[in-house]
Amino acid sequence: MLSQLSPVCPPKLLKQAQALPAMTTAVVNAGSQLALESARLAFEAGIIIPVLVGDLEAIHKAAGAIGWSVDGFTLIASNGEVDAAEKAVQCVHQGVAKLLMKGNLHTDVLIRALLNKQSGLRTGERLSHLFHMSVPDSERVLCITDAVVNVMPDTKTQLSILRGATDVMHALGNLSPKVALLSATEVVTQAMPSSANAKELLGVMTKQDHAAAQVFGPLAFDGAISPEAAKLKGIDNPVAGYADVLLVPNIETGNAIFKQLVYFSGATAAGVLMGAKVPVMLTSRADPPAARLASAALAVVYAHHLSQKN
Repeated sequence: MLSQLSPVCPPKLLKQAQALPAMTTAVVNAGSQLALESARLAFEAGIIIPVLVGDLEAIHKAAGAIGWSVDGFTLIASNGEVDAAEKAVQCVHQGVAKLLMKGNLHTDVLIRALLNKQSGLRTGERLSHLFHMSVPDSERVLCITDAVVNVMPDTKTQLSILRGATDVMHALGNLSPKVALLSATEVVTQAMPSSANAKELLGVMTKQDHAAAQVFGPLAFDGAISPEAAKLKGIDNPVAGYADVLLVPNIETGNAIFKQLVYFSGATAAGVLMGAKVPVMLTSRADPPAARLASAALAVVYAHHLSQKN
């Protein structure tokens, strides 16, 4: 049942990133082989210029272990992961970096640095995460949000998630993305809170939100992604069967869908953290090289989009 396909970085996404100027990227707590391998992948693809933040001795030792010279890069000394996160955020404020890549540190440490009221990178929107899922030999891309950060988002948080996902889709060139508000039914019922939440979210969206994306729900998974299922169910909406983005009701739903795509279909999951002043790559130790490169490409495309808006 498990897929034997090898994940690949989506060529279209990588080409889109490579067509842009390389983005200076602070690698947070970079003193590990995995962190430097991720940075090297993106650097050799021509999409980032790494700024290595961390223990300098550990950085040089890890770089030697993977056979990569880091002498030509900016290195910023830090003491421990908390200090590394704070100094990486300072790099953004100082214009040294326009993008962040998670290195060898806990995600919650990095998020605390991003949310610090005095020195962080708050924007007024909630932090959220989007997965850009692609399957080998398929042109279709399906995005999932939020499967990483928000456990049980309320309506206000879901609105931030929606706005972040819409912005990423615009960055990718999809100016009218189809967003499905996922549930297990197409009928609003108080017995299934996710269906009522979908109705509530549609009710608080502004005219600008509706102009930026086609949003519909509640939709069950089959009605969101399968034109045949949507037709059989009699769902008459452009989003039904053709969703570009699944906005999930809770983290368990998103986590299960993205991991099923990875393990059953050989999908590549490119992930980016949204809602801060700059995008953040939250790579995992379990991510294959293709996913780490794809995450970098997605973050670079989104970072350029944000810099043009600002």
